[in-house]
Amino acid sequence: MEPFDKANAAIKRLAARTIWPQGVTPVMGDPSTESAFWPEGFLLAGINAGIKPERKDLMLLFCQEPASTASVFTTNRCAAAPVELSKKALAASAGSMRAIICNSGNANAATGPEGLKNALLMAEKMAETFGIDAREVLVASTGVIGQTLPVGKITAAMPALRAAAGATHWRAAAEAIMTTDTFPKAFAVDVELSCCTARVAGIAKGSGMICPNMATMLAFLGTDVSIEPALLQELLISANAVSFNAITVDGDTSTNDMAAIMASGKGAQVLRGTKDAILFGEALRSVMTMLAQLIIVDGEGATKFVEIRVEGAVNDDEARMAAMTIANSPLVKTAIHGEDANWGRIIAAAGRSGASFVQDELSVRFDDEPILKPGFDANFSEERAKAVISKESFTITLSLGKGTGRAVVWSCDLSKGYIEINGSYRS
Repeated sequence: MEPFDKANAAIKRLAARTIWPQGVTPVMGDPSTESAFWPEGFLLAGINAGIKPERKDLMLLFCQEPASTASVFTTNRCAAAPVELSKKALAASAGSMRAIICNSGNANAATGPEGLKNALLMAEKMAETFGIDAREVLVASTGVIGQTLPVGKITAAMPALRAAAGATHWRAAAEAIMTTDTFPKAFAVDVELSCCTARVAGIAKGSGMICPNMATMLAFLGTDVSIEPALLQELLISANAVSFNAITVDGDTSTNDMAAIMASGKGAQVLRGTKDAILFGEALRSVMTMLAQLIIVDGEGATKFVEIRVEGAVNDDEARMAAMTIANSPLVKTAIHGEDANWGRIIAAAGRSGASFVQDELSVRFDDEPILKPGFDANFSEERAKAVISKESFTITLSLGKGTGRAVVWSCDLSKGYIEINGSYRS
């Protein structure tokens, strides 16, 4: 299956199992050809600058006017040079930016002072080419850690990047940030606000080194609303907690994680304390959740998409602890790959998570099929359990007892393909 066909199929499959908030509608169809698919006010591009032999490796998201901007960054203490530069630029600008530039094929991480110099040069050359201030540019990179960025190839490609920029080129931009991804990830929704319809769109990349403590590997979003940077930052953090921070492929947090959103101001005004702010926040969460789930579908070597629900915890934080521990357990992930209804691995992972519970109150379901009932009653149908875990996607639900805490995370299986991809990573 071709990458775009694979992307469309994954979106349709995930959209069909999603309960959309009232007023939020997924924008379906072929985004590579429909000019009205994306929010107004942006120019995007994705080209090959020569970092990779043939594939696109340089992306631009440019706002035609100063844009309210918000971002979250990796908590990895070995943060890459572009992360450090972008954090400072966003803070200095008070949340008003013009562009995001990103390369793939080289992470520009663990590269010392030279890495910071090269990241700054990316911003300066992009700003010069587009007639803006370098302090209005966020910089991102993804790829191999510890290698010097061939920044000369990036600066030389700026004229081509400008020539390729267009209002409908979101998918080309999504292609340019891919590393081990097998398909580009792009999605948009409409949301009915009090005055009119607003649009929120985004692209993301990620397939491995996914267990973020802020976002995914990379995610860049745009919207046509007018909104103050502080409110946009709050809504991004809130949406991030239940989307990009609720996924894991392998338990590793990247050095380059970054999620950013720019608001062009071409459409409706969203004010703090209004119903529109709530609705816009739900739309943002919907886009980010879809992009997060697409990353799991495309997890390195993954063959199964698994939703892990934990309920009955003392509080939501403990529910999340248990869910993430289960999702990251190699024993659970390999049992999922082998389609083995090994519920013992699930409760063992929960038991080491730090979450509180009483053993006799534990229960496990695969979709709606009871596997373990309270009192360690494991008299379940192997045939029906096998039917569930043989599916391409299913849900594992663990109840810890009678508390009100709950959490949902998304993960995938662990296959031989993951080892093959990461045994000789070059992208």
